Amino acid sequence: MAVPGGLRSSRSPPMLVRMQHHVVRVGGIVQAPIETTWATLADARRYSTWALMSVSRLEREGASTPDGVGAIRNFGSGPMLSREEVVEFEPPNHLAYVLLAGLPISNYRADVRLTELGPNSCRISWVGEFDARPVVGAVMQRFLHFVLGDFVRRLRRYAPTA
Repeated sequence: MAVPGGLRSSRSPPMLVRMQHHVVRVGGIVQAPIETTWATLADARRYSTWALMSVSRLEREGASTPDGVGAIRNFGSGPMLSREEVVEFEPPNHLAYVLLAGLPISNYRADVRLTELGPNSCRISWVGEFDARPVVGAVMQRFLHFVLGDFVRRLRRYAPTA
């Protein structure tokens, strides 16, 4: 590589690292009516009462309902704060959101689906997808598997008492 003065640099040009696509899937059975589970899941302001986080608030309300499409939600603890936008809101079955800021990943989208199994139980499926550089992607996949799995575990414990 040429440098000013005609000398050559021993540094090689930067390598381009391809982004990799990652998928995280968690789920379980909640022993509570689907409507109760949905009310807990959809209400961003209540996450700090049942999930492992100290911040859960709406930065902006959705167009037709506060937690609906267009809502911008903030979640986190300490210096870690995520900013998400709700992109699909279909009570009591489907909530989807995209990450706007907060994690070193790209194109994050999560779809959370509830399926009624009976009058007092439902299945939750939480699937997150994102793109990231290889090492960061592997770390974030483990991190998100833990966080989303913890959301499901805590929701399973909290929803029946809500």
